[in-house]
Amino acid sequence: MGCNGSGKSTLAKHLNALLVPTSGTLWVKGMDSKDAKNVWNIRSIAGMVFQNPDNQLVATIVEEDVAFGPENLGIPPEEIRRRVDYALERVGMTQFAKSGPHLLSGGQKQRVAIAGILAMQPDCIILDEPTAMLDPIGRREVINTVLSLNKEFGITVILITHFMEEAAQADRIIVMDSGNIAMDGTPTAVFKNIEQLRALSLDIPPVAALADALQRNGTAVPENILTDEDFINYMQNRTIAANFEDFNQNYIPPENIVIELKQISHIYSPNTVFARTALDNINFSVHSGEFIGIIGHTGSGKSTLIQHLNALLKPTSGTVLLNGTDIHADKSKLKAIRQKVGLVFQYPEHQLFEVSVYKDVAFGPTNMGLSQEEIDNRVKAALDLVGITADLYEKSPFELSGGQKRRVAIAGVLAMQPDVLILDEPTAGLDPAGKNAILNQIAKMHNAVKNTVILVSHNMDDVSRLSDRIAVMDNGKIILTGTPQEVFSNPQLLESVGLSAPPIAILMDKLRKTGLKIPQGVFTVEAAAKILRG
Repeated sequence: MGCNGSGKSTLAKHLNALLVPTSGTLWVKGMDSKDAKNVWNIRSIAGMVFQNPDNQLVATIVEEDVAFGPENLGIPPEEIRRRVDYALERVGMTQFAKSGPHLLSGGQKQRVAIAGILAMQPDCIILDEPTAMLDPIGRREVINTVLSLNKEFGITVILITHFMEEAAQADRIIVMDSGNIAMDGTPTAVFKNIEQLRALSLDIPPVAALADALQRNGTAVPENILTDEDFINYMQNRTIAANFEDFNQNYIPPENIVIELKQISHIYSPNTVFARTALDNINFSVHSGEFIGIIGHTGSGKSTLIQHLNALLKPTSGTVLLNGTDIHADKSKLKAIRQKVGLVFQYPEHQLFEVSVYKDVAFGPTNMGLSQEEIDNRVKAALDLVGITADLYEKSPFELSGGQKRRVAIAGVLAMQPDVLILDEPTAGLDPAGKNAILNQIAKMHNAVKNTVILVSHNMDDVSRLSDRIAVMDNGKIILTGTPQEVFSNPQLLESVGLSAPPIAILMDKLRKTGLKIPQGVFTVEAAAKILRG
């Protein structure tokens, strides 16, 4: 674990000789990584899954991509077939074996990348944020897969993650800071240092945060609570206050509709063997000033949907209205539409192209014809909003860490001050402090100027905390809309479509099943602490 730029990915690339140390020696099974003749053997022993799956997908068909590693190891064809089928089944991608990787969602690509390493059956698997783009069920499945590989086959697993609940399942945690090891110990030993972790831009698992909140309220709670099971055991034979506030709140959306989707369908590669329906007859309205959350499993159509909202994609059928006007009615107005509806992509670092951070963020405001003074004010305000300091202004954005690139890309859209701000997984890959800082600032800006915000996320905690309304997608359809309380009070439906409730909501549901009378609509640490305090 470690904040963005702490050296995690650089360290990981040394472990299979993608990088070699400037000084010092790194040994893999007794082999010096700086000796060129050892590189092939080292990479057969230590397989790496990168932060961005596009960096390691090489074939035109999914199953061929998974077979690429075993083929290069000289594995017999029958064994390759068995390994490919096994790896795809373990990551839930069997049905996409004959698909092209370029047709998959970001999360689906990540599963294929993991399958490619699993098929090689290395002694050690190094995973650099492998679940950052996955839906909650997919994330759970991948972590369960690597845990079983570790327990059943003795494969060493090195996992880089910003999900504290994933780190809590490790045997040992190493915390990095500024290229050094700051902490090293068991999860229990590391996570009890709450203030030190937060000073390093990290956090603790949600259930541990709840235990800490109860302690701060004067309730005696053991220090070693890291999992739901730990907390349920602690709550045995305890009672809670009979009188609690109603956590279900009524929500009335604003009157004005800013975006309206009417019978929107979209088919990729129509009239070919690759034809795929990504959106299927969607009707949905976004009201002016709302904060909308969009959730769904990987490949459910979320990214396709939002790319229709500023005319990056044109629907196969149906109409998209912005302030009552069809956005495709007049092509000459597309530029104005995209200034009003700003989109931060799923991999926002792909939006970077200028020679310096400052110029990249200034590009949008400059093309809006603003004065140099206004451009300067907007650029500095946007970079400050995402936590990029002045000493980075003149650096090339491509020299930054993955998390820093993401912040700069977000700043480039924020600087345009769009009426509608759409964010597609904007904080995936950011450390907890960076994620919270950006989302809290976006929420603060939303509350101050009443702009419309649409957030696509696989982080149920973030969506539940920030959204006025949530739309749930499954297989190209919107199957449920409602307030966070309404949506997350239906955990069975969410599970059936590859999602889950926020971690605290899941814990509350488990406690209800033990007989505790806990109201619906409790999904934050703060709300749970109010109910459970002694």
